[in-house]
Amino acid sequence: MNKNITALYHIAQKPTRKIIGLMSGTSLDGLDIALCEISGAGENTNVTILEFETISYSEDIKTEIRKVFAKKTIDFQHLALLNEWIGILHSEMINGSLAKWNIPANEVDLIASHGQTVLHAPKFLHQQEKFPNATLQIGDGDHIAVKTGIITLSDFRQKHVAAGGEGAPLAVYGDYLLFGKKGENRIMLNMGGIANYTYLPASLNAEEVFVTDTGTANTLIDIFTKHYFPEKSYDKDAELAQQGTVNQELLSELKSNVFFQKSFPKTIGQELFNHEFVNSALVKLGRENISASDLLATLTRLSAETIAEAIYFTIKNTQISAEDFHIYMSGGGTNNPLLVKWLKELLPCQFHTSDDLGILSDAKEAVLFALLANETVAGGDYNFGNSKGIPSVTMGKISFPD
Repeated sequence: MNKNITALYHIAQKPTRKIIGLMSGTSLDGLDIALCEISGAGENTNVTILEFETISYSEDIKTEIRKVFAKKTIDFQHLALLNEWIGILHSEMINGSLAKWNIPANEVDLIASHGQTVLHAPKFLHQQEKFPNATLQIGDGDHIAVKTGIITLSDFRQKHVAAGGEGAPLAVYGDYLLFGKKGENRIMLNMGGIANYTYLPASLNAEEVFVTDTGTANTLIDIFTKHYFPEKSYDKDAELAQQGTVNQELLSELKSNVFFQKSFPKTIGQELFNHEFVNSALVKLGRENISASDLLATLTRLSAETIAEAIYFTIKNTQISAEDFHIYMSGGGTNNPLLVKWLKELLPCQFHTSDDLGILSDAKEAVLFALLANETVAGGDYNFGNSKGIPSVTMGKISFPD
């Protein structure tokens, strides 16, 4: 038997595994690195975060990714080069973190790499009948495995698409394994570039679990903060938006987009929610001269209302009182006080953060990919039945160091 297969077999048999989860989102902030200790699998999974840090992307890295990010027409050679380059960069970041934490690579069992999304194209968006749902993440797993010496799982979203999903949101699998609680109806709300949530029923019945994207969370706010204030990458503490007034006419126009009328569940990315999405609405309404603060206030309100309306869809379908739902927030949007304030006004639920469940909100997505790798190697015994958009599959391609 190949020595790497033997090593993987032994890792699967261990009572606990040390797994590094990696996440780099559409906001292009940087790479989240979470070193987790995971025991068990399936509904018996337990996880402890041993170390966590976010390594920011330099402006050079962001510039190179933006050349292909969410674009239909690109330099194909640049995409191929980026795939290798991002893999090398991520491996260097991992090696640097392990050195800082004084942890030898041979003490880590697995790496779970989400990769860097450069295109998300569900069929409703590309509208080409003969082609399926599609999504693409770069940052080659073989490069990470070779450069770190650690078995690496990557490219998780492709199995989801192959099994009939849209490749997102994948948070549902980790949410279900870690955060379901008998007797408590939970909404696990993640507000990164795009917002998504998982409904975890009090019954713990996997077939009742529901997950969907809701639309933009931070993406449009970040894009236009940087547009008006190049020295800023985001509206810290909503300081700019709080100086403005929501333009109701613009808000209504943005919400009239077909995406918000599409039935749930659904997924989306910056392929729709981009500079042009807002600019076309401004031109249509003759509002090109809107102030930066008014626009940012309107975009923040857009995120709040579309998140709240989507969550109400789930609450209404359960016929359970909204007051009996607990919403656990994570992601960068948790740090936006205006967005959170409006959500609390719009949703008469009980609000918390994932920190209250023992998982740092900033680390949650990286941890969830570590959990997916753990399931692929040591578990996979769950069944979401006919839950739309949640195929009951294990995910991740396995790359050996040699």
